[in-house]
Amino acid sequence: MAEVIFSYWAGELVDNRGKGPEERKEPEKLRVPEEYRPGVPIKAFMGWDGLCVRDPAVSVVDMCRAYMEAVQKESCGKCFPCRVGTKVIAETLDRICQGEGRVEDLSLMEGLAQAIRKSAKCNLGQTAPVPLLVALEHFRDEFMEVITKKKAVPKGTYKAKATAPCLNACPSHLNIPTYIECIKEGDFTKSLQVIREGTCLPGTLGRVCVRPCEFNCRRMLLDEAVGIKALKRFVADYEIWKKKKPLLPAPEEKKDKKVGVIGAGPAGLSCAYYLAAKGYRVTIYERLDEPGGMAAVGIPDYRLPRHILRREVDLITSLGVEIRYNVEIGKDVKFSELLEEFDALFIGVGAQDSTPMRVEGEEKGYKGFIPGIKYLFAINKGYDPYPEGKRVAVVGGGNVAMDCVRTSFRIGKEEVNLLYRRTRKEMPADDVEIQEAEEEGVNFTFLCAPTRVIAEGDRVVGVELQRMELGEPDSSGRRRPVPIPGSEFVVETDILIPAIGQRVDLSFIEEKDGVEKSRRSTVVVDEDTFQTSRKGVFSAGDCVTGPDVLVRAAGGGRLAAEMIDLFLRGEEVAPSDDHLMEKVFSAIGVFDPEERVTGVGGRMREKMEVLPPEVRKRSFDEVEKGYRADQAVREASRCLRCYRVGLVAL
Repeated sequence: MAEVIFSYWAGELVDNRGKGPEERKEPEKLRVPEEYRPGVPIKAFMGWDGLCVRDPAVSVVDMCRAYMEAVQKESCGKCFPCRVGTKVIAETLDRICQGEGRVEDLSLMEGLAQAIRKSAKCNLGQTAPVPLLVALEHFRDEFMEVITKKKAVPKGTYKAKATAPCLNACPSHLNIPTYIECIKEGDFTKSLQVIREGTCLPGTLGRVCVRPCEFNCRRMLLDEAVGIKALKRFVADYEIWKKKKPLLPAPEEKKDKKVGVIGAGPAGLSCAYYLAAKGYRVTIYERLDEPGGMAAVGIPDYRLPRHILRREVDLITSLGVEIRYNVEIGKDVKFSELLEEFDALFIGVGAQDSTPMRVEGEEKGYKGFIPGIKYLFAINKGYDPYPEGKRVAVVGGGNVAMDCVRTSFRIGKEEVNLLYRRTRKEMPADDVEIQEAEEEGVNFTFLCAPTRVIAEGDRVVGVELQRMELGEPDSSGRRRPVPIPGSEFVVETDILIPAIGQRVDLSFIEEKDGVEKSRRSTVVVDEDTFQTSRKGVFSAGDCVTGPDVLVRAAGGGRLAAEMIDLFLRGEEVAPSDDHLMEKVFSAIGVFDPEERVTGVGGRMREKMEVLPPEVRKRSFDEVEKGYRADQAVREASRCLRCYRVGLVAL
């Protein structure tokens, strides 16, 4: 492990210069990764809260020059001191590094840096001067030496990037502050263009994304997080309302390379879209008779109206993507045949098999016992899989379980129970979904787990459960449920729906195909390039991660498309600098939940209209109505524009 020579971050100072091994300390608040990519060490880091130096050969003066040049490129120019001040500082540092500096330059830069920090309206200007001020204070001798010797400083090798807490949290790394800024300025079309650079499913994600960005929103530390998801939905819907022609990327010149995609879910659709935009001929093979994967057959219309998803798929096919429906790989077409037919393959199958509960009676085939995925599939296809039953019990605490209980009321069920082995606090489902289920009358029973399916003849009449108590945390970080002996009880029900998880079916991949699978039945890939063990075969989504959220699958599909493009062009398949820098930022931590955010709070987020519980529980009409234009502009104006710049010395 490379030792830190100097570090200042979040107020923590570690200065090991001139100290012996026994006196040296490691910083606790700043953990910079050892390597940028394999074999390329990170010698130093400079960012929004300070800097860190590992290699004594790094010139802090030149690093400041490179950093301020990167900051200057990112300045929006709306605050005069930031626009002009960062330019003056960057030019001054460049002059110093050329051997033409003056002693008074140091006080000039200090004054400008302080002025920028105090006057800047956005986080870029508020944070950018911090590492420079730290360097001027703690490396003043180095600055003075460069100035007095009048000798040019050799330029180092650096990589710099602007990020934001929300952007870093987004699996697709959408440029969230920019698309929100466009909404604030009333340019809804431009906002949607920015979004489509990172995802081809804005209307879909604007409705069902689990919004990791909002949990990294600094505005949350002041009052409430910005409604990032709702704003994405607004601009996607606005295009439809106004009957605007979608501004899609003009496909590049058609290439003779062909790419096969297995699965028309979020990962496959995203991969196909960005490859088609680059001119490749893309064919998707889909087992079902419609596109979208679990987004189409697993998410009810009251959350994601089918016409929204279908329109976005139509836009994807308008770029030349062909989708072949009702084709099951391994049955209708062999995987090995696709390997022969296409220049590259992408595997994007979802987790559409249910995980068993492993309880007595589960395998008996009783009427009324229906796994959650099959239950939702049937209802989304327009029929009730067990109309005789009026009482429903769903086992689980995720979003699939929430969809099952809420959908049950909408097909006329009279009593709906949710049974979960932990407490409400530990439920992995979206909190909005939980709250709306409670409002609609779902009965929640916590700290219980099924032990036996109870049947009379060939049909379900109940489920035996055992009480639980919470023990020590497990690998998920949540406290492990521990059975309480002798605490069994029964819940009467006509329909029992296990919704405790999903798994991926990769049986279509044979050993001779050369694609490695894990013991969890997932595809093994390089986490940065999405390459499998077989050259030319890439994969992302649930079949790599296991059951996960839609936004991560879509993001993986887009990034995999970039890697496939490199492969087909005969270039090295390696992650981009943008991707590597975001990994560095993630390791360091872009969002600090303990940060004290200054500013005027009390402006809570705009509340969108929703159907009242008594109306929506018996209807598949969309529950959330979305923002009006005036609401969207007001909500966008709450954004603190939390850009910050990070730089690594290599």
